[in-house]
Amino acid sequence: MTLATADSTAEILSNLNINAGDWPPNLLKNLHLLSPDQIELVKLLLEMGQSDLFLHWAEPGVEDDQKKAFFAQVAKLNSSYPGGLASYIKTARELLADSKAGKNPYDGFKPLVPTGEILFFGDDNFSKFEEAGVKEAQNAAFVLVAGGLGERLGYNGIKVALPAETTTGTCFLQLYIESILALQEASSRLTQGACQKEIPFVIMTSDDTHTRTLDLLESNSYFGMKPTQVKLLKQEKVACLNDNDATLALDPHNKYKIQTKPHGHGDVHSLLYSSGLLNIWHDTGLRWVLFFQDTNGLLFKAIPASLGVSATKQYHVNSLAVQRKAKEAIGGITRLTHSDGRSMVINVEYNQLDPLLRASGHPDGDVNCETGYSPFPGNINQLILELGPYIEELTKTGGAIKEFVNPKYKDASKTSFKSSTRLECMMQDYPKTLPPSARVGFTVMDTWLAYAPVKNNPEDAAKVPKGNPYHSATSGEMAIYRANSLILKKVGVQVDDPVQQVFNGQEVEVWPRVTWKPKWGLTFAEIKNKVSGSCSISQRSTLALKGRHIFLEDLSLDGALIIKSVNDAEVKVGGSIKNQGWLLESIDYKDTAIPEELRIRGFKINKIEQLEETYCEAGKFTLKP
Repeated sequence: MTLATADSTAEILSNLNINAGDWPPNLLKNLHLLSPDQIELVKLLLEMGQSDLFLHWAEPGVEDDQKKAFFAQVAKLNSSYPGGLASYIKTARELLADSKAGKNPYDGFKPLVPTGEILFFGDDNFSKFEEAGVKEAQNAAFVLVAGGLGERLGYNGIKVALPAETTTGTCFLQLYIESILALQEASSRLTQGACQKEIPFVIMTSDDTHTRTLDLLESNSYFGMKPTQVKLLKQEKVACLNDNDATLALDPHNKYKIQTKPHGHGDVHSLLYSSGLLNIWHDTGLRWVLFFQDTNGLLFKAIPASLGVSATKQYHVNSLAVQRKAKEAIGGITRLTHSDGRSMVINVEYNQLDPLLRASGHPDGDVNCETGYSPFPGNINQLILELGPYIEELTKTGGAIKEFVNPKYKDASKTSFKSSTRLECMMQDYPKTLPPSARVGFTVMDTWLAYAPVKNNPEDAAKVPKGNPYHSATSGEMAIYRANSLILKKVGVQVDDPVQQVFNGQEVEVWPRVTWKPKWGLTFAEIKNKVSGSCSISQRSTLALKGRHIFLEDLSLDGALIIKSVNDAEVKVGGSIKNQGWLLESIDYKDTAIPEELRIRGFKINKIEQLEETYCEAGKFTLKP
């Protein structure tokens, strides 16, 4: 270090009243390059035992730009985490110590069956809650967590760009936006609102998905939603940890960069809190926030009734759930009570629930009750929160969610990791910090109606034991046709039974390929109102309804029928429609000449013949060949 540099370093330290006796020499040499704010960050890092970060710094004048980039990154990591880096490192040390000691986070807790509402599609109770939910929808905001790419599915795009089904090619994001718009319109009609209230829609993105999500929206005119209704919030990554002391990990290829990984979808709470949106919504009279994940094509069939349950039961937190078999590989919603008085209703992973029950006086663990299902319903990671209590809670926590750490240890001594780890958090763990007085419940729906996530690639799905859900693009698409067919059966349509077919090594039920725009049929009552007489659909048929006022009257369909209509056109469809239709053809998912979004399904649609009618003008029309 030159004398001038040494003097300036001494002067800096003296002015800031810092004793730098044990500071790394390489850092001291570079101190004169740093601003007062950057020196404060140095102080923070060293106080938290992170001197290793500076061990291999070059002399002043060498790689100075990279040193500045290092502090820009540290500043970002510090500001984007509730409580800053000091809080992150402190929490990490506690959780890593618990992990090494094999501490069970549920020690001392006793599992009890929580209270909630079990709904059965199409009965009077279901319809009552659906109507209440549609009325309440104009007082809701929707939040989609969409930070993930489709790599795990064998798809290189963002997951929300993937077609939910290939009959119409509607992608998940379009389906979600059109569902929210249909709710917005139906809510306004039910409450006779003079002017339609716009439902806010927030999408949480990540570095991986932000630009591509924006491009998808902009290139499709936001799928009919006003751009002002949509807000993108980007989550940042968190620092990786090298060891049980929570030493921050450097990027193996860059000694001036801290390695980072995603923190998990629990970040959505702190992002909403820091964005100021929650208070804006509260001030405009909104009452509910609905959180959902990126690839469940059935979700909006369950939302109106679930929102109706929240409003009727006045739940602060309502977890959407499905019936689950005992020991099924899906988390169970559980009330946990502790001898010290603590109590919470949360998702407990299936591999923790069974031993927890055995340890608290249930020798058989998780068993089915008289309904044939476990009394602990299956969590599907969709939440409805009441806005007022939500803001109150986040004001206390800053949006921080209880975290966990999952290090992969090299051996049984648990002293070193195979690779760096990080803290993670999950959106559905929000209730962990709530007081016992909080009203936390659940709404259980039929799985066929509410839950068909797309998260496994063809190879992984083909390995799933027979009888368990594949959760692939193949099963996700087939689940949409199944749900729509079962709904039509429920309103009196004679729908042929499905046939079993194998695509990408997965045996699935193939129902008629029935699809409709959300504005055609949002609720059971609405769909019932649009079907009359004696209607039938053969198994090989395809039906796509793309308009609001399309009525099926004595329709016999054996083939493909596609109807598009503008909002002011009323179309009555009946008679016997028969053509060669659209066929499903198997394809090889390894055939790279075929687009990825088709390969991951294992089939494509051969559109041989169809009756397709488009009604572009207002008026009343009849289609009866």
